[in-house]
Amino acid sequence: MIFQSLKSSQKYKITYMLFALNIIFYVYGAIVGGNAFVTGKNVIDALGQNNFLVLEHCFYYQLFTSMFMHASIIHLGGNLMFLLIFGLRAEDLFSLPEYLGIYILGGLAGNLLTLLYGVNYVSVGASGAIFAILGACIIYDRTATQKSVISALAFAFMLLLINMGENVNVLAHVGGLAFGLVTGYVLALKHRTKNLVI
Repeated sequence: MIFQSLKSSQKYKITYMLFALNIIFYVYGAIVGGNAFVTGKNVIDALGQNNFLVLEHCFYYQLFTSMFMHASIIHLGGNLMFLLIFGLRAEDLFSLPEYLGIYILGGLAGNLLTLLYGVNYVSVGASGAIFAILGACIIYDRTATQKSVISALAFAFMLLLINMGENVNVLAHVGGLAFGLVTGYVLALKHRTKNLVI
């Protein structure tokens, strides 16, 4: 009973760590910016993705730090909800390197695509990374069981449409989702082939 409890307490540790990391970044921004509900412009310029600084001054680190910054507490709350939903599922499907690879590289794919908005665009949020996890999970579930992926793609597209709106970084969502769909599909084929060989 004790060992079973200990094992369950270790499950989903990575998702909770990413959850906590996003909160830590937000709390830091709230302290530095002096506002608990909205992240200050000075913080966003420093740790968000300011395309001008990335393109003209080589602030490439912002392509990564911006994945953990959020514009407001509502923005943070919405993303953390989806991180829990799809992150917990991802831990059932993928190994630790696969999970982190999808999250980080998916977020990076979305942020690189965001550069197409031009030098005057500023962006923050984990949406690209979370959409990558979302895409990987739904396509993996269908492909691994050799079912049609059409419904998975339709569901992904529907979630993409639902999350469109004013001040939404659509390119980050599209970039992350596309990366997740491709990666999830490849991993499903890889795992399926491995299981057949074994």
